[in-house]
Amino acid sequence: MAARSKEEEELRKLSIEMRILEQTAETLQSRINMLNAAITDLTYANMTLDGVEKEKENAELLVPIGGSSYVRVKLANPDKVIVGMGAGVSVEKTLPEAKSMLKERLGELEKSMRSAQQQFAQVAERIDTDRNRLEGLLAALREEKTPSNV
Repeated sequence: MAARSKEEEELRKLSIEMRILEQTAETLQSRINMLNAAITDLTYANMTLDGVEKEKENAELLVPIGGSSYVRVKLANPDKVIVGMGAGVSVEKTLPEAKSMLKERLGELEKSMRSAQQQFAQVAERIDTDRNRLEGLLAALREEKTPSNV
């Protein structure tokens, strides 16, 4: 009877641990999705700066405004870019400075992405290990409950 109580207690602890691990995996997946969106955004910004770099002053451009809609604009100064610094603050930078800043941010985000993916993989592996242990415990408890026909 004591062995069964011990198994039931281990089963309870394992169930709690698995719930925590699953919540952690969900949080990490959400973080990965946000990082992916930020990386995509910076990649598009970098591609846009590459395109602007090739244009001359007063060149006519189509600027996307959403919903597959565009507005025509004239490029006043292709050498200057307004860059968001965070917390609603933006500063004017030269085109090369802006590209450098975006590249640096992209590198930081990619590093964070690799870290989050590695953490997610570790949590997923731990969930699989715990699931196998849980199944083993459940099987052992079922065997104890089933009367033997000897």
